[in-house]
Amino acid sequence: MATDILRGRKVPEDSVQYSLFLIEPNSKDTEDDERKLLHLKEQILAEFANLLAQYIWQSQPFSLKYQPETGSVPAHIGGSTDFGDNVEDEWFIVFLLQQITKTFPELAAKVEDNDGEFLLIEAADYLPKWLKPENSENRVFFSNGELHIIPCPSRPGEVGWSWDQVPTISQALALLSSNKEACLTTLKIRSVLGKRLDCYPDKIQASFHRAHCFVPAGIVTVLAERPDLLAPAVSAFYLRDPVDLQACRTFRTFPPETRVLTSVTFTRCLYAQLQQQSFKPDRRSGYSLPSCTHPLYQAHELGMKLAHGFEILCSKCRVPSSEPDALVSCNPQWKSFLESLKRNGYFRGELEGSKHYKELMTAAENVFKQSFMNTLSSCVKSPGEEVLQILQSSPYDLEELRKQEKHLQPPDSDSWLNLTPQDLEQILQERAGHGVSGVTDRGIGAPSSGQSGARVTAGGVEEAEQEASYSLVAVTQGMKNFINAMSSYEGAELPWSQSNEPFSFDEQSVTSALDRLLGGRDDELDSDDLEEDDDDEEEEDPDEDEEDEAVGFSGSREQSGAEALDSLKSYMDQMDQELRGTNIGKSFIQPKKQEGKEANPCGAHRGNPSTEQEEEIQPLDVDLNLVTNLLESLASQAGLAGPASNLLQSMGIHLPANSDRP
Repeated sequence: MATDILRGRKVPEDSVQYSLFLIEPNSKDTEDDERKLLHLKEQILAEFANLLAQYIWQSQPFSLKYQPETGSVPAHIGGSTDFGDNVEDEWFIVFLLQQITKTFPELAAKVEDNDGEFLLIEAADYLPKWLKPENSENRVFFSNGELHIIPCPSRPGEVGWSWDQVPTISQALALLSSNKEACLTTLKIRSVLGKRLDCYPDKIQASFHRAHCFVPAGIVTVLAERPDLLAPAVSAFYLRDPVDLQACRTFRTFPPETRVLTSVTFTRCLYAQLQQQSFKPDRRSGYSLPSCTHPLYQAHELGMKLAHGFEILCSKCRVPSSEPDALVSCNPQWKSFLESLKRNGYFRGELEGSKHYKELMTAAENVFKQSFMNTLSSCVKSPGEEVLQILQSSPYDLEELRKQEKHLQPPDSDSWLNLTPQDLEQILQERAGHGVSGVTDRGIGAPSSGQSGARVTAGGVEEAEQEASYSLVAVTQGMKNFINAMSSYEGAELPWSQSNEPFSFDEQSVTSALDRLLGGRDDELDSDDLEEDDDDEEEEDPDEDEEDEAVGFSGSREQSGAEALDSLKSYMDQMDQELRGTNIGKSFIQPKKQEGKEANPCGAHRGNPSTEQEEEIQPLDVDLNLVTNLLESLASQAGLAGPASNLLQSMGIHLPANSDRP
C-alpha cells in the first residue's frame, strides 16, 4: 500500500515540492480556511521578502499558491521549484520552511523531492529502526521550527501510527496537533539538520561571486534592474545547441561595439557553469578575445559568454508589445502587501524616491509578480520577453557607463574552484559527521594506551591525534570486527549501526536447531536419511546393534568427528601442495626465514626425502597482508572514491594521503 502511494506521487527530478498546512483546520467552514491561508501567504511573503529579493535562483524561484482540497490532501499553500544544478536552492527552501513554521506556529510544513523524504536521508544514522522509505510517507513535518516525525507505537496505548500503515495528511496533522511532544524528533536528528541549516541566511551572501565582465551596455541595464535574469541567460548559454548559435552570428540585440567593463554578481554555481565551458565565438559575430596573457582576458571571455546567453534568450521570443503592461499597483492585493512590507521594516528607513529605495521597490514588485500575478498563464512572460521589455523602457547612456568603469570594486578570487584532495577529504568528513581528525565517537581508530601519546611535543597535540587516528592496528582491528559482526537478514551492518536495544531469543528453538545441525536426535533426521534407514533395517546384524549399545552414540559421534577433522586437514595439505605450483603465492607477503631454525619445525620425520626436499610452507601474517593490500588499493584510487576508501570510511577509519608519491 505504501509503495503504491509513493509511486503515485513522483516528484520530478531536480525539483522540490513544499506545502504549508493549517495544523488545526476548520473542517466545518472551508471558506474560513481559505481566507486564513491567503492571509498567511501575504504575511509570509512580506516577512521574508528581504531574503527572497536578494536571492538569485538557479532555475525557478520560491513561490506560494493556494491549493484547494483534493482527495485526502487538505487545502494548503505551497509550490514546486526546479533547482536545476544548484542543490543549495533546495536547502534554502528548507530553511525558509523552517523559519515560516517558527514565525507562524499555526502552520506545519511538508517538503519532498524525487528521493522522497530527503530530510531523513540527512539524519539517516540516527533514525529509528522501524522507519523506512516505504512507511515514511506523510510522517515528516516542520512545526514550530523543529522537525517532527509521526511515531510508531511500540506498546498498545502509545501515541503513534503503525509502521505498516500510511496515515493521511489530515490524520497526521491531528496527531501532531494533540501530541506535539511525542512527535518531536530526537536531539541528534535535530542537531544534524540544524548543522545543515544554521549557515543560512549568511550563506546567501557567501554563495555570491562578483566578477568583472566586458558586456554590452544593454546587459548592464538589464542586470541593474533585474539581477535575477542572469540565471536564465547563463542557462541558455550552458544548454546551447547549434540552432541557438545561429542567432549569435549577427547580435542584433546586444552589439559588441557597445561593450563596457562592469561588475556582475553570480552565484558560485552560475559562475562555475560559465567559467568552465570552453567556447570560441563565431568570427562573423564581431566578438574577439585578446591573448590569454592579457590582464583582462578573463573579463572579456566571461562577457562574451554572457552576451551569447542573453542573445539566445531574446532570439527565442517575440518582440514585446509597445503598450505598457498593467502596473503592479493596479492589483488589489498590492496595497496590503506593500503595507506589510513597511510594517516589517523592508525599506530599512530609506527615503522614498532615493536610489536604494527604488531598488528595493523593484525587488518587492518582482517577488509580488512571482507569487501573486503568475496564477494566470497570460501574465507569464518568458525571460527573453522580460529582457526586451526592460531594454524598451530603460534607455542607457553609454558614456556614463564607461565612466563608471574606473570606480569598480575589485573582483572576488575564484580560488574556490580549485579543490585540493585535502579540501575534498575535509568536506567528506564533515558531511559524514566526523571531525577533521577522522576519529568517531565510538573510538574506532583510537590508539591504545602508550601508543602515540608519548609523541606529543610542544604544540604537537594535533599531530599526535592524527597519528592516533591513522593507527594501522586500528585498521586491522576494525576490519576483523566488521567481518566477525553478526549481520541481519537485510545485509551487512556498519560497526556502529547495530542496535543497542536488548535482545531476546527462544532457548528451546536454538537448542533444537543445534541438535538438527549436529545430528543429535533420530527424529530430526531429514527424509532421505529416514528412507535409507528403512532400507537397511532388514540387513542390520543384531550383533552390531549390541556393539552400538555397548559403545554408545557419543563415542561413535566423537570418532566420526575426529575422522572428519583428519580428512579435512589432509585435504587442506593437498590443496596447499597443488597451489605451490602456481603464482598465487607471489601475491602474498611471505614471512622472512630465521637462520638457525630447523627446516621442519612442525616435527616432520627427516627420513622422508620428499619432505626434506620440498620447501617448508610458512604461515602467512594475515594482518600484514590485509594492511598492505588496503594501502595498495588506496594508492591506486589516486584520491578518488573506491572500494577500499569506502569500506574504511564506513568503519570510521580515515587514512592520510600518500605523501611519498609525487
